[in-house]
Amino acid sequence: MEKPNDLIKVYDEKNEAWKFVKKDKSFTKQLSTIEETLSRFGLLKNEIKVYLYLARSGEKKASEIAEAISLHRTETYRILRDLEKKGILFSVFEKPLKFTAVSLDKAIDLLVDAQKMRIKLLEKEKASLVELWLSIPQLRVENEKKELFQMLQGEQQVALKADELLEKTKKEIQIFVPDYYLAQLYYTDFTDKLKNKLAKLDITLLIENSPKSVFFMEKIQWPKQKYCMVRAQNLPCFMISDRKELLIAFHETNTKQETDKKKDRTAAIWTNYNAFVWTLQMLFSKLLETGKDGS
Repeated sequence: MEKPNDLIKVYDEKNEAWKFVKKDKSFTKQLSTIEETLSRFGLLKNEIKVYLYLARSGEKKASEIAEAISLHRTETYRILRDLEKKGILFSVFEKPLKFTAVSLDKAIDLLVDAQKMRIKLLEKEKASLVELWLSIPQLRVENEKKELFQMLQGEQQVALKADELLEKTKKEIQIFVPDYYLAQLYYTDFTDKLKNKLAKLDITLLIENSPKSVFFMEKIQWPKQKYCMVRAQNLPCFMISDRKELLIAFHETNTKQETDKKKDRTAAIWTNYNAFVWTLQMLFSKLLETGKDGS
């Protein structure tokens, strides 16, 4: 007898009722990773399901797609048309009408190009929008410094904030990076930007004393005399700019109810709150006292 978790509920167009079919558990983890990545290119959840099903299965009718991934046929047709407009699906002129998908590498190229075009259009509109905004009479606001917080979620938003903090730094930046986060920074261009600032800024870099950290520092080709290794566990990554601003990044654990699987996601807090900055400054100093240089 099949377990409930092994079955999915599928709408049957023929008798307008629901039936249960066995889940395909093959390659579940790999497909989940691909789905998460495609969502970053602007595809919706059901669009991803339709595309991946066609990419794996070849030519299919809309009714076959709807049944296979548990969608109503009306919604399936709408999604097929939307994906066709994006250029990642084709209609096959047969009776009945069938659909087929472009290869994954081609689909990614098309989605990336679409994002680039969108960004270029936004960049072109920036000047006119700013000019329009400045033409509107502005309210007089007292320019008084406030102590602020900002919450950020997602690797992209945290990376953008780290870049912004680095660019704003005038004299000194202090960074503590655990090994799990060093690996994440390695796959962004933040470490390259940081290396380019070595001659201009006083950079104090602390890394977790672990083989993983040493491996990525070698990959980054960071000068050995320019960082220290410290023994610290379960601490978040944090950056202090000119002893005035702080970015503290950490991983949130999110439990998905439908699969009961845990997934870590990146989040961060930026602040110029003096007490908070001072506290992390003291922690950084204590860590530095216990560290040894990379050489």
